[in-house]
Amino acid sequence: MVSPLAALGVDTPVLAAPMAGGPTTPALVTAVARAGGLGFLAGGYRTTAALAEQIAAVRTEGVAFGVNLFAPNPVPVDPDAFRHYARAIAPEAEKHGIEVLAAEIVEDDDHWRDKIELLLSDPVPVVSFTFGIPEAAVVAALRAAGSVVVQTVTSAEEARLAAEAGADVLAVQASAAGGHSGTLTPQHIPASVPLTDLLGEVRRAVSLPLVAAGGVATPEAVAGALRAGAAAVMVGTVLLRAEEAGTSRPHRAALADPAPRDTVVTRAFTGRPARALRNDFTDRHTEGAPAGYPALHHLTSPMRKAAAAAGDPERINLWAGTGYRHATEEPAERILRRLASGL
Repeated sequence: MVSPLAALGVDTPVLAAPMAGGPTTPALVTAVARAGGLGFLAGGYRTTAALAEQIAAVRTEGVAFGVNLFAPNPVPVDPDAFRHYARAIAPEAEKHGIEVLAAEIVEDDDHWRDKIELLLSDPVPVVSFTFGIPEAAVVAALRAAGSVVVQTVTSAEEARLAAEAGADVLAVQASAAGGHSGTLTPQHIPASVPLTDLLGEVRRAVSLPLVAAGGVATPEAVAGALRAGAAAVMVGTVLLRAEEAGTSRPHRAALADPAPRDTVVTRAFTGRPARALRNDFTDRHTEGAPAGYPALHHLTSPMRKAAAAAGDPERINLWAGTGYRHATEEPAERILRRLASGL
């Protein structure tokens, strides 16, 4: 089956993953398109107005692009566990003048309905979803508006659910991916399945076109994913040091630091499983962090912003996949063309 992405004029099967919280910028999305790929604006954590501004900025460049949203799939936090965790991380937050002991529990949906209305009233070429699968009516409405719908999945069962909901394409995310896992069951840490094996499991379950994601950081990995049945790959971590990325200064420095750092899957920052470089915060709080998204995200967000501004890498979420050593400081177009060089 030919991927609907081909109709968008994507010449190179190397796409850029949406990286919420700052790394993805309109300039990065545009640079990816200039290299023949497709980039996704990260709608997560942005207001609807801010997302509309970014869409307008990319549209002026006349390139194909996508928008990613966090589909609601809440994990309500236990109030007692939340308070216990706030007490545990209070000394970390206090280092940057942040008070967390009186923080309220925030359980929101990231402006879900407003963002869907934006994308229906002002359609974009591609819309992708992470964290949850939208109602079939939402998927149908977006497709009727002319958008290709991409759903992130982490297992064959999730792939079947996405196909039933009407998705056009599946982004198959392995556990090696940096940042949040797109798992539909964030109460559990996703199994560590190699990307090529996961592609095979999903291919046997559904017939939709697949985009491979998770730990893809070299030309060899790109070629291997395509041989395993993917129509394209999606990369994120390898672009974090790109000149066009909005990655914070301490995050960039940690990725480039020659001192060894492992990656770890942790709930410590947001209450959802996410892969990051180990730092003091993950070492101290991964074990004790409760499941609870978005409550833990809102709890730790002020601390993380203050730490990033202060250049402190030990109290920020250093999202990174297992291939982070391949992230380089150069133009995004050069990075993507190198990744596609073995095709």
